Amino acid sequence: MATEHWVHNDGLRLRVVEAGSPADPCVLFVHGWPDSADLWRNQIPVFADRGYRVLAIDQRGYGESEIPDAVEDFHVFKAVGDLLALLDHFSVNAAHIVGHDWGAAVSWLFATFHPDRTRTLVALSVGHPNAFRRAGIEQLRQSFYMMLFQFPDIAEEWLSADDFLNFRTMVDNSPENTRHVMNLSRPGRLTASLNWYRANMGPRWLIDPEPDLPPVSVPTLGVIGSDDPVLGIPQMEMSRQFVSAQFEAVVLNDQSHWLPSDSADQLTPILLGWIATQTAAAAKK
Repeated sequence: MATEHWVHNDGLRLRVVEAGSPADPCVLFVHGWPDSADLWRNQIPVFADRGYRVLAIDQRGYGESEIPDAVEDFHVFKAVGDLLALLDHFSVNAAHIVGHDWGAAVSWLFATFHPDRTRTLVALSVGHPNAFRRAGIEQLRQSFYMMLFQFPDIAEEWLSADDFLNFRTMVDNSPENTRHVMNLSRPGRLTASLNWYRANMGPRWLIDPEPDLPPVSVPTLGVIGSDDPVLGIPQMEMSRQFVSAQFEAVVLNDQSHWLPSDSADQLTPILLGWIATQTAAAAKK
């Protein structure tokens, strides 16, 4: 049975879902736009039943977690700090980190700068930040919406008009739409979700030099759907050049963006197998 907890960091109260035994190896699930810890509802009980301690966070501004006041407080490095505070709160030395969408971006940086707290990394849909930058014009075309999201009020109005019709169309009519619209319709939540883009993907992102990041030094798995409308396969496969440890990329044919929910039957066994294999390999060293 999952239980709800609250972690405090950076002046915010953040919701965390926990399942499994505190003595078990830990798996930390990190969602992205425009989700909450509920994205992992298909994975949490399975991992708990397989002997893992499971933690899933509502990232800042999402779900039931509190909303920061300033746009800059949605920067990914702030979110990395939230994950550190979470692991410290639960006395977890190191965890298997699994992130999707913005959660993947946060997870990449967490593993980059805190390898001692990361057993393995799984990035879903979103590749390494610098691989995303290098993926070319086609990826920029797919990511057009990130520029739209930079315009306060205009983006909110465009997305929410006619019962979120543009939002529903943009996200490829995912089965998750009803849940997303319910979440984003709550006061302040749509703007909070867009502030992630405003804090991290502003117009200067197009011309600023890519950050000089150290390589990811933990075993890393990237998974992407072949039919993802907003993220291309190249930005995931190119991520291997930024990982000094083992890297594998898996493409799920005929699958779209919300892999943890829409493709759970395929994804969950892949996650279980990867983490079990890497755990066994580490035990032999």
